Amino acid sequence: MQLWGGALNSLGMLRSAVLATASAWVLVPQASLAQSSTQSGAQNLPSVTVTAPEARRRAPASAARSAPRRSVQAANRSKPQPQRNAGFVETPRGPVRGYVAGRSSSGTKTDTPIMETPQSVSVIGAEQIRDQKPNKLDEVLRYTAGVRAGTFGADTRNDWWLIRGFKSDDIGLFLDGMQLFYTSYASWKLQPFNMERVEVLRGPSAVLYGGSSPSGIVNVISKMPPAEPIRYVETGVNNFGNAYVGFDFGGPVATQPQDGKLFYRVVGQVQNGPTQVNFTPDNNYFIAPSFTWKPDADTTFTVLASASKQDTRGINFLPYQGTVTSAPFGKISTSFFAGDPSVDKFTREQEMLGYQFERNLTDDLTFRQNARFAHVDVTYRGYVASGYTSAATGDLFRYNWYAKDTANQANLDNQLEYRFNTGPVRHTMLFGVDLKGYQIDDYQAFNFFGVPSINVLNPAYGVGDIPITGAPFRNFQITQKQAGTYLQDQMKLGNFTLVLSGRNDWVETTQAARDTGAVVGQRDDSKFSGRAGLIYNCDNGIAPYVSYATSYNPIIGLNATNQLFLPETGQQAEIGVKVAPKGFDGYFTASVFDLKRQNVASTAPGAIVTLQNQTAEVTSRGIELEAVANATKELKLIGAFTAYHLFNSKDIDPSVIGKTPTNTPEMLVSGWADYTFKDGPLEGFGFGGGVRYIGSSWADIANTLEVPAVVLGDLTVHYEWQNWRTALNVINVTDKIYVASCASDGACFYGDRRRVTASVSYKW
Repeated sequence: MQLWGGALNSLGMLRSAVLATASAWVLVPQASLAQSSTQSGAQNLPSVTVTAPEARRRAPASAARSAPRRSVQAANRSKPQPQRNAGFVETPRGPVRGYVAGRSSSGTKTDTPIMETPQSVSVIGAEQIRDQKPNKLDEVLRYTAGVRAGTFGADTRNDWWLIRGFKSDDIGLFLDGMQLFYTSYASWKLQPFNMERVEVLRGPSAVLYGGSSPSGIVNVISKMPPAEPIRYVETGVNNFGNAYVGFDFGGPVATQPQDGKLFYRVVGQVQNGPTQVNFTPDNNYFIAPSFTWKPDADTTFTVLASASKQDTRGINFLPYQGTVTSAPFGKISTSFFAGDPSVDKFTREQEMLGYQFERNLTDDLTFRQNARFAHVDVTYRGYVASGYTSAATGDLFRYNWYAKDTANQANLDNQLEYRFNTGPVRHTMLFGVDLKGYQIDDYQAFNFFGVPSINVLNPAYGVGDIPITGAPFRNFQITQKQAGTYLQDQMKLGNFTLVLSGRNDWVETTQAARDTGAVVGQRDDSKFSGRAGLIYNCDNGIAPYVSYATSYNPIIGLNATNQLFLPETGQQAEIGVKVAPKGFDGYFTASVFDLKRQNVASTAPGAIVTLQNQTAEVTSRGIELEAVANATKELKLIGAFTAYHLFNSKDIDPSVIGKTPTNTPEMLVSGWADYTFKDGPLEGFGFGGGVRYIGSSWADIANTLEVPAVVLGDLTVHYEWQNWRTALNVINVTDKIYVASCASDGACFYGDRRRVTASVSYKW
């Protein structure tokens, strides 16, 4: 790794040029993007069979060692039922057949079989998303090993998840292989209706992606323009009265032979209506047009755009007593709204425009360039509950809150993939240079007093808009520019695959006052990250592997002495085994890991919460088991088990060392099955269901207030006839009232109540 680090550091001369380019990207004028807005809510299409890649124009002189042939051979080993996949060729950006994916690019940035990737990877395809009908992205992840999805329960604003015990939704969200970072309230919202697949890569990923979560990433793959026509509409409504209409149209466009091939797709959805919490709608409007141009067999250029808008309200911050345990008056209703409908609002407008370019320069050399510019504008206003003024009567204290965050993010990733042999060793070499630019205008203000309390049993609304006085506590413009160069070699010798990866990043972070422009803090960082992984594919379908990786994340914020935070770092060792039995369309994985997150911000005992120093370290050690199968042509199965020990291994406060952070269950178990009759009088009828166990967690850093474990059940019934499909989906079928988590004894969050969604779709 030192040799690789030296080689990459020698490229430091690129630093000034690439950082200047990143700066130009992040300052792209946003006027052309800031106006369009539409967003969506929920569902997904059946997977689409795609045609095999067209023949290359060049003579296949080196076909024996070309990537396409090696890819097909690897795919055949990991998909041992070719008769069931006749006519279907899987690609990392394309549909998944049933529930079982054979290939992924998230772990290597190349088209690699999952069975040859020495790291934990899970893939959720469009068919699973359709069957389970999630309402938002974190619900897509509910049956995935290593992931605690929906950390804050029935929150309509954002998607929340932990990977291997660490919060990862802010720095671990990727779209089409490029990061969607957020800080403060400038978060992004992606819609399941436009997801072809969702890939979860567990473990450090900075070696390929730069600053990111040490525990892993969630990489959403957008629906791409199809080679075959798609015409699809869907509508549905749930028991709370929240309804949606979605559409998906696409296919080839007639062109002259000399103009190449052109394909298009337009996906959109409108969602509107109430939720389980009073005065809290979940309204989303979304549209995503795209097109692909293939001037010849070796060149592909795809443009992806989207615009969305969300209108909802903030989440309730409720006390431990009255939610987890009974208060003198009993329990607070799950429908209770702590704000004021005349004042509270949470709105998000979001636009994105990007492209993916790929060119096969020779049979063994491929160039790719991916880029995206994204803009988001979030307004959050309301009266926020903060503990009791009287627990006996059920009166909640409230403070006055306002946040206005606007952010731009630009990504540019250049990749050169070279496939060659050195004697018996086959190499897939990847060299890349990527740029990231991020800028946020962050304005946050509050008044702790001045808002009347509210009674949880008999709430009174209509107190009016009480102005916030005084200076804001955050009023900054923060700019972060990151340039990275990476090198990776996937080496195959017989049944062995060795993956070596190294990367160096250069980061500039500047924090300035929005009102005066004065620079509050500025720092430059340079960091190397590396990974080594080895996997052996036995002829019987068993593949043991081992890997070690380091990571970093250049976080934004000021410490107790008003200096910009240092980047967080991480390191992980992992061993595991993957099993793809011959003659069985599915696979099983087991892994154990030791993961450390370092330079974590913490607060000294008795200090103000916002005055933090980076003296903490958090360790996560655990085991994960996962099974995914198309067991028969009728039956699809998923199973996951996660158990880990998460604890503060270092901290400025010695009393919390060895304690588990709040919000974090240490055991997750889930299983899902779906059965559809393919023959006989019940042909087209199907049913399924799942069970989720979420272990207990803590509501305080001293680990004295426990949030109980919960078991939840989900059900589905569906019927397909000719071009029609109807479905009834139920989450939390027993209508269990439970607390999803507590960040503290004054900030607890109810989980989803029973939600019944009826839907009907038509394709032609």
